[in-house]
Amino acid sequence: MTLTELRYIVAVAQEQHFGRAAERCHVSQPTLSIAVKKLEEELGVALFERSKQGVLPTPLGQRIVAMANQMLEQAAHIKDVAEEDKDQLQGTLALGTLPTIGPYLLPQFIPLLQQMANKLSLYVEEGSQSTLATKLRSGELDAILITAPFSESDVVTQPLFDEPFVLLMPAGHPLASKSTIAASELDPAEVLLLREGHSFREQVLAAFPHLRPGETPTEGGRSFVQGGTIETLRHMVASGLGLTILPQTAAEAPLYAPNLLATRPFAEPVPKRTLILVWRVSFPRHKAIDLLRRAIQASSAAYWNFNTAREPEGSGVLVENRDW
Repeated sequence: MTLTELRYIVAVAQEQHFGRAAERCHVSQPTLSIAVKKLEEELGVALFERSKQGVLPTPLGQRIVAMANQMLEQAAHIKDVAEEDKDQLQGTLALGTLPTIGPYLLPQFIPLLQQMANKLSLYVEEGSQSTLATKLRSGELDAILITAPFSESDVVTQPLFDEPFVLLMPAGHPLASKSTIAASELDPAEVLLLREGHSFREQVLAAFPHLRPGETPTEGGRSFVQGGTIETLRHMVASGLGLTILPQTAAEAPLYAPNLLATRPFAEPVPKRTLILVWRVSFPRHKAIDLLRRAIQASSAAYWNFNTAREPEGSGVLVENRDW
């Protein structure tokens, strides 16, 4: 029995599919299937029920997969302890992030991170919040950059800043003449949303309940248009298909010719999301985590806007980051 085999059965149990599990483990499907079969033969039990509908753990398999998860977490802790005596700002730092964050924040903070620690290399992986959390626990990732709320045991969760939502629209749209947008001014028939399953979609719908498809009739029988990524939504708005609500960083990322699109802030209370940095309590490279946090904050306009808007007597970030 090896840690690799344990990692394979955990992946199969979570993906419920040998092909997806193999892709996640960066091996071929035959390699993974043979390893799982070998482990089953060694233990003398069937860990999975295989059918055309999918792959499900047997009752005993569920117990063994749970134990495998614990062993992988312990193995990750051993690696963490072994790193304690090494240069904390040297080597690779594995960061996981959401697709709605990575493409817009990474180009901002990676150059600063490289400037401040040129021996530190960053490995970045995108995924859903649940997938990133699993990989953080197993030690595949050292930290994850996600959005609140997030609650897990044995992790440190540090808020970074609040990022406001803004309205993105064609420059000639009537709402572009306004300085701020009230939620009631949004026509549900015009607003483009991400497809179901995206956490940012749910954040938008929580802030604007009247935009939820199926709860508000559309005029003229127009159906809701949905995109698979934020970039798809931006392209759709640029093509004149409607409006969309995006995080400030994504909405302001340069891509199109000037005067093609316009962004406007929302009226109070401004909808927003809170970005957080999460890492294992046992992770020993605290200096690397702190440097990552400072680089993200110092390079983000949303961070400075958020903090300069605080009351003067509030705990400030300008002192904390004066060296940046």
